[in-house]
Amino acid sequence: MVTNQATAGSDMRVEEDFVRLADPFRPEILAHCYRMLGSIHDAEDLVQETYLRAWRSYEGFEGRASLRTWLYRIATNACLTALEHRARRPLPAGIGAPHTDPEGDLSPVPPEITWLQPFPDAVLTTGTPGVAGPVGISAVAGADPASVVAARAGLRLALVAALQYLPPRQRAVLILRDVLGWRAAEVAALLELTVTAVNSLLKRARARLAEVAPDVEEVAEPTEAEQRAILDRWARAFVEADVDTLMQLLTDDAIYEMPPQPMWFQGATMVRRLLTHRLGMHGKHREMIPITANNQPAFAVYSGDDDRILGAESIQVLTMRGDRIARVSTFRTPGLVAVAGLAMELEIDD
Repeated sequence: MVTNQATAGSDMRVEEDFVRLADPFRPEILAHCYRMLGSIHDAEDLVQETYLRAWRSYEGFEGRASLRTWLYRIATNACLTALEHRARRPLPAGIGAPHTDPEGDLSPVPPEITWLQPFPDAVLTTGTPGVAGPVGISAVAGADPASVVAARAGLRLALVAALQYLPPRQRAVLILRDVLGWRAAEVAALLELTVTAVNSLLKRARARLAEVAPDVEEVAEPTEAEQRAILDRWARAFVEADVDTLMQLLTDDAIYEMPPQPMWFQGATMVRRLLTHRLGMHGKHREMIPITANNQPAFAVYSGDDDRILGAESIQVLTMRGDRIARVSTFRTPGLVAVAGLAMELEIDD
């Protein structure tokens, strides 16, 4: 009996020690898995797997590397295994030519394509609803601010979409070297490669990224005050179906996409026709709740026929270019609104 009590007490101390030391790294491990996989849901699953593996092995962890590095090693290897039999996650604008029939029926959703998902920034600070760690704690409760800062790096939607073009090992090397700023020797040790092999993989990854997305990080954004004014105008015009104002806020070559619909549209003429048709035909009531996703301005969109209770419809992520909007990625998966920490229904007060 005494032995059992002693063992239980020892296990509890190990568990508490692991939680105290490892949990602050959850935000950046979650973001790392998302960059690798392109899915917030898959990233959550891999973080759970990573922490479960680490928890089970913690007593044998001898501190030859830092705990942070050890967690990255487990997470990266878990992601590489998960990617062995998975195709890349694209955005609609990454496949095929732009659509030319904005007034037509929505295209059938191709079941063979698994789309890129957005990353609601709220999960870095508030935790993911319904997700708990191996010892019953919130996914990112008490997150270290430094870990949150590291997590926010390299999350822009265009970059994550471009990363999907890279083979998994090249993807891991580029993320660790160029996004997180690890030294080549550290990456080599994590992936059990030579420094020469890491440098070769990085060179090929950078070359491929330059081919598929040459301007992926060349984004000039307005000041915070200017952006707030633009977003306020956008939200108000979207709710009111004011297409003229929406077009004033878009660049002439703007892209509008609506995954999981495979169709996408580009240019003022096509986007105007699309918005006129889609916002005008339904007569729905709408509301836009400002959020951030992928470190970019975004909205949770609610709609419905009842002007008092609206249902979650989509997450709309905006890519700015100067003082105008260059890309609208509307993710028509209502459950993503809950991932952003918001209710699935919105009651409108008089």
